[in-house]
Formats: sequence, C-alpha cells, structure tokens
Amino acid sequence: MASLNWTELDQRAVDTARILAADAVEKVGNGHPGTAISIAPIAYLLYQKIMNYDPSDPTWLGRDRFVLSIGHSSITQYAQLFLAGCGLELDDLKAFRTHGSLTPGHPEFGHTAGVECTTGPLGAGVANAVGFAMAARKEQALFDPTATPGESIFDHFVYCIAGDGDMQEGIASEAASLAGTQELGNLIVIYDDNRISIEGDTSIAFTEDVVQRHQAYGWDTHSIDFTQGGAAYEEKVQELYDAIEQAKSVTNKPSFIKVSTVIGWPLPTKAGTAGIHGSKIGAQEIASLKTLLGFDPAQSFEVADEVLHHTRSGAAERSSEVRSVWDKKYATWASVHLEQKNLLDRILERHVPDLEGIIEEYVAETKKSTRAASGEVLTALADKVPELWGGSADLAGSNNTTMSGKPSFLPASRASKDWISDPNGRVLHFGIREHAMGGILNAINSGLTRAYGGTFLVFSDYMRGAVRLAALSKIPSIFVFTHDSIGVGEDGPTHQPIEHIASLRLIPNLDVIRPGDANEVVEAWKLMIDNVDRPSALILSRQDVEVISRAPCRGFAPASDMIFGAYTLIHSMTDEPQVVLVATGSEVEIAMKARESLQDQGIGTSVVSAPCLEWFAEQEEDYRRMVLPPGALKVSIEAGSTSGWSEIVGSDGIRIGVDQFGACASGARLYQDYGITADNVVTIVRDALQLGN
Repeated sequence: MASLNWTELDQRAVDTARILAADAVEKVGNGHPGTAISIAPIAYLLYQKIMNYDPSDPTWLGRDRFVLSIGHSSITQYAQLFLAGCGLELDDLKAFRTHGSLTPGHPEFGHTAGVECTTGPLGAGVANAVGFAMAARKEQALFDPTATPGESIFDHFVYCIAGDGDMQEGIASEAASLAGTQELGNLIVIYDDNRISIEGDTSIAFTEDVVQRHQAYGWDTHSIDFTQGGAAYEEKVQELYDAIEQAKSVTNKPSFIKVSTVIGWPLPTKAGTAGIHGSKIGAQEIASLKTLLGFDPAQSFEVADEVLHHTRSGAAERSSEVRSVWDKKYATWASVHLEQKNLLDRILERHVPDLEGIIEEYVAETKKSTRAASGEVLTALADKVPELWGGSADLAGSNNTTMSGKPSFLPASRASKDWISDPNGRVLHFGIREHAMGGILNAINSGLTRAYGGTFLVFSDYMRGAVRLAALSKIPSIFVFTHDSIGVGEDGPTHQPIEHIASLRLIPNLDVIRPGDANEVVEAWKLMIDNVDRPSALILSRQDVEVISRAPCRGFAPASDMIFGAYTLIHSMTDEPQVVLVATGSEVEIAMKARESLQDQGIGTSVVSAPCLEWFAEQEEDYRRMVLPPGALKVSIEAGSTSGWSEIVGSDGIRIGVDQFGACASGARLYQDYGITADNVVTIVRDALQLGN
C-alpha cells in the first residue's frame, strides 16, 4: 500500500476540527460533540486524502459521494467543509444549530453545499449510500456503456460514516443485504464502533458481531482498533488509509470497515461516557482538552492561519489535479457519445421529453384496474424516458411495476430464469425491504436518473420515514402504492388500508395522487415525471374500475384536467348544482352512478374527480369556488378514513368513507357492508336534503 503523507499540520487540522466541534456545541448549548471529536481523523482523512471532489463546484459530476449517516454528528461534516473551503466559514460554525444558519442540527440536502442527503433518522444514510452506489453504476451504463469498468467519467466511490445506532436500525440491515446482492464495489461504509448511545453502553441491547453480519451479506470487511490512544491512535490513521485503499480495489463487493473508537477521545475525563453523546461538554472539560492539544483555553473557535491554508490549498490542489484529468476524459466522451451527451444535457436542464400521446386513450365503458393501467403506461414510458427505472419490494406482479420486455438491474451472477440481467437494466428488485427501498429511491432521485418503487398501500407504514425525508428534501421520488382500499377483499384487515391515504396527505410537499380511471393514470404519470421538486405517492386500485367516456358529446371533462388536482368531471343538469359529489379513485364510478339516480329524481348533481388534493389546494380561490360552489351540499366519497375531508366539503358537508378496520370478505361485499355504494350515497343525500323516501 502507498504510504500516507501525514504531517504535523494534518494532525493539527484534526485537532482543530475537534476543538471546533466542542466549541460549536458549547456555544449553542446543545448538540452531539462526543462522536465528532473522536472521529475527526476519519472524516479528515476522507476529505483531505481520499475523496475526489471540487470545493468550488459541489455538484461536479465526477465527485465521490459522502454520506454522514450519523447525522446527529453533523458538526463533523461542517468542520471538514469549512477546512476544505467548500463554502462554509467560521461564522457558519459559530451559528451551528441556530435559526437560518447553513449548519443545522442535522445535515439537510439542498440547504448546505456539499451535503448529499438529509440524514439524522438513523440508518437512513446507509440506505442512501446504497442508492448512490446503485445510481453510479446505472449512470455509467446509461451514459457511457462502452467504458472499461472503473475508467468512466461517471464512475465514483460512495463513502459513508455510520455508527452503532445505524447498525441497530432495520433500514440499514435491509440496505446492506441488498448492497451485497448487488455487488456494489463502489460502496465503502466506515462504522464508528464506539459502543455508546444515549442510554449508555450498547451492550444492554446490541451484542452481535456486526462485521460477521456484513460478511454474511457478502461484503468485504476490515477491522481497525482506534481505542489505544496516544501515538498508537495516530498510527492507526495509516492503517485506516490502507484499508480504504484496499477496499477501493475490491470491485465485486461493497466494503465495510469497522473502526473501534472511544467516544470523545481525547477528552481528559469524559471520553468514553454517555454524557457527551448528546450534550455539551462543559467549559472546564473543554479548557482541559484545549490545553492537552496545545490550544489556548481562553480562545473559542481557534483556527491557525497555517492550518486553514494547509487544508484549503491541499483540497484545491487535489481537486485541480483530479478535475484536469476528468475534464479531458469528459471532452473525449462528449465528442464520441453524442446521443448520450444530448440525454445528459436534457437531464441536467431538468427538461422532460414531450409525453403527449405516449399511450392510446383508453376506450370508455370498459373496466381496468388502475394498477394494470399504470403498468401499461410504464412500458410505454420506457423508450421515451430512458433515465426512468424502478421496481417493487418483491411485488412486481401485484404492483405492475415492471416495464415489459426490459432487463433487470442486476449483476450477471444474480440473473435467474425469470429475470435477465443487464448493467443498464430498467427493473429493480428491492426484495421485501420497503424502508430501504424508499431510502435507495431518494438517493437515486437526487441524481441524474428517475426511479420509482412499489408496494401495497398498507405497507407504506413500513417506509413512511423515507417518504417523509423525500418530501423534506424536495426529492422527486415516485412511490407506487397499490391495493388501495377494502377492495383488497379476502386478504382481510391486515392488508386493507384505512388510515393510510389520510396519513400520507399530512406529509407536507408530498403529492398524493389517486386516479379515478385508466386515463387519469396516464395523466398522473406524465405529471409526476414533470415534477422535479417534490415526491409523489401514486395510489392505485387492485379491483377493476370503469374507464370514463371523455367524448365531448357526453359532457365529461378530459382526463388532462386532473392537473388542477380536482375538477368537475360532469356538471349538473341544472345551472347551479344542488349537490356536488367529490370522489377519488375507484369511488369516482360510484359517484357517477349516484349522480344518475339523483338527476333522475330531479336533484341537480355534479361529480368532481379529486385525484390530488395537494394540487387542488394550489389553485386560485375562484377556481376552487367554481368546482365546489358554496351553495351546494358537498359530499366526499373515499373508501378510507374520512379525516381531512371537512376541508373540502365544509362543516355542513357529508363525508362517506371507512373509519374502522376492514374485514375478511370479498371487496364487493365490504363496499356494500360499509355503505360505499351508489344507493347509500343517494339515501344519505336525500336525508340531508330532508327529502325523505
């Protein structure tokens, strides 16, 4: 292995990062200083000696990706971004965890330059790192298919620092298992094994051999002991450097490097204690630390000019050398791969191809489940949107998430008789790992390609954290949730979502879309692909629903009107409707049938299809009043929780839905038993209008 060029200034820079972490937490009065102090050499080694990145261009395509999965130790990354000259200055560190600062308590994607993903919920960063590694391999195959492995401008490494908490979370285990299956040789996870959490020694709840676990997953593994302290501690930096370099040479396995540390080392009296995991250290202990490391205990945020010059000039020089080589390769690639260059330019401009006419309009008065329509649309999208790929959590046949005739994104060794592998495969197999699927999708969708993932709606609970992080980070992940109601039938209440749609609607910046028929599904996919700043939850039916006639002579609005979120599908036969039936998904056809009966009884009734309440809320007040006229009785119909519908129908309106768990019976029987029928809608409306029988 190459010898690491480690100087006294490097060691001084590491100690500076330790002091900055201690001072930043002490100044604001809260935070997590212990881990940041003890892993400062690890983070410094990555930023100053190993990773390829450009401090002046945080979105450079050729950069390695860094994920701080232990997001509560965010000051670890902020200190390195400051030292490397990536946009943070000392005042930003002084503003740590304060309102409006660039240094929030946990790293936030899109907020701080150099932060690749939002972390903090433990384990999420590990799943993100797996997603970044998968995305890198996909991008190389999509944009540079003839390149020698490891030689493409799209090849890069993904480095992740994780902790004991990450290793305990199920999402990290799910993602690590899939990473082994995918043979992600570009992924290196460094595990800070400090054996301390908020409740103290992790032995009270966490005892397995994590290295052996990752070996079983198919990872290349290494172990390094940083617990000795003193000179031996510094000597271990070379050992870690060697381990990382060796891991980079393993191309058919992800690598896992356990680094055993003492949390808070070299604090004189508090190192190794739980008290410094999530609390400020105290002025006396910090003063002792500064004295021990040769800093002035009377100063705060002390950074020597020669240290900052060393780190920033070093990072800039390394970047310049790497960029020079990469830029030449890029120019050659661009001159040879014209089609791929045009595709890359379109994606970087966040431009979506024209998707009009991607699929022939579905014929009216036939029946098709919206999940089946979605599968057909995906197949039609395949050639139009080559950057689109996806799959499901082992439910491809039920979710209809497979692009017909397209190969799978798999190593050749993982191909099966059912699934053909290809480096540029379009079909993803997540296994039964909903939460990891969500985290992986978020990482992919923050880059150059677009990915979707499916499962049953009831299992959105298993991945809610990832959906929330997508919304928080403004990442356009597409979550496909099928089997959307009691229409699931005989699978019973465990598989029948009740509260799930209402619950998803509570997440800010998430578009929850429940199409009413096959043609609305087509429009939904076009709109989701076009959205680049927020995620979508596409809610689809298992049961067949009628395709609505869109012929102008029939009086129905075009499916394209769903861009407004809610629209009058068919107007009342009277000038002003007496009743407005507002429905989503499979309940739109129930509303249509109820309208026919009410119209026959002389009750002017319009039907509003409301596939996306989030889009509807964005419309002008005049439009919303036109769709939902104030004088009409408004009735919502959705086979799920009625929570939230009062905002649409008003306090005097009627909410028809399901506010209890389902049962084991046919879907048709359950719709009847729970009153989600046209006849019951008519009865309820007549009673509300005091028309009697």
